Amino acid sequence: MRILHTMLRTGNLQRSIDFYTKVLGMQLLRQQDYPEGEFTLAFLGYGDESEQSVIELTYNWGQESYDLGTGYGHIAIEVDDVYQATEQIKAQGGKILRDAGPMNAGSTIIAFVEDPDGYPIELIGAR
Repeated sequence: MRILHTMLRTGNLQRSIDFYTKVLGMQLLRQQDYPEGEFTLAFLGYGDESEQSVIELTYNWGQESYDLGTGYGHIAIEVDDVYQATEQIKAQGGKILRDAGPMNAGSTIIAFVEDPDGYPIELIGAR
């Protein structure tokens, strides 16, 4: 068994695709409209779905926003240099929730950024 994907609902599919591809450097792997169900799915990631977990963006036609809920945590992405990654994200207009630095009660370097729909993404330094 393995994790296939994490699904996030988005109120603006193209805005989210742009964020994950242009700001976080993912690739749009596939996208499909489902007219009978009035939704579109887009799958993004850093590599082939047969080898890596990906993010599924779900756009329900006509739905512009969602409540994130109190139980949701975050997506975690490993990066070589958290400080450099946050600077690049800032330069591209990304929102930084927590600047790069050691985690609370630990030494691992982390940061948090926010996607266009408000989902938090943790950046973790490569080990």
